[in-house]
Amino acid sequence: MTVSIDPTARISHLADIEPSQRGTNVHIGAGSMIDSFVKIKPAGGAGDVVIGAHCYINSGCVLYSGHGIRIGDNVLIAANCTLAATNHAHDDPTRPIREQGFQPSRGGIVIEDDVWIGANCVLLDGAHVERGCVVAAGSVVRSRLAAFGVHAGVPARLLRHRGKPDAG
Repeated sequence: MTVSIDPTARISHLADIEPSQRGTNVHIGAGSMIDSFVKIKPAGGAGDVVIGAHCYINSGCVLYSGHGIRIGDNVLIAANCTLAATNHAHDDPTRPIREQGFQPSRGGIVIEDDVWIGANCVLLDGAHVERGCVVAAGSVVRSRLAAFGVHAGVPARLLRHRGKPDAG
């Protein structure tokens, strides 16, 4: 495992970046801030965690590396979000779930530039948040969200595009 932190990034001494047994690499870009009680945990795959420049990951967020997490530049992630780029296998009812390993990759998690993810959101393996999106607090993202959209719900759905009035 390689942890690469740009010298201008700030990592709270209360953040926790766990070592990887599978070779997961972590890169944190220039001017980014990882707040207290953020946990980056290699789990469920050997994907890397890449956090771009000028990102802010707020307190209480958990990033499970799984099949990889790529966060672009100027991304804001509010408190208590979970990014889980992995899923437990669970199809065999005769075996405990914890013994069944993990499902194949759905593409990891991709968050493009200039995105704001509200508090308590969950992003799952296969989530792709395109440039300029806003994801409302408490939403669950499991697929691709349209660029510059405002998305909300479980699962997250497009409410409107930024700069345009509400449809309702």
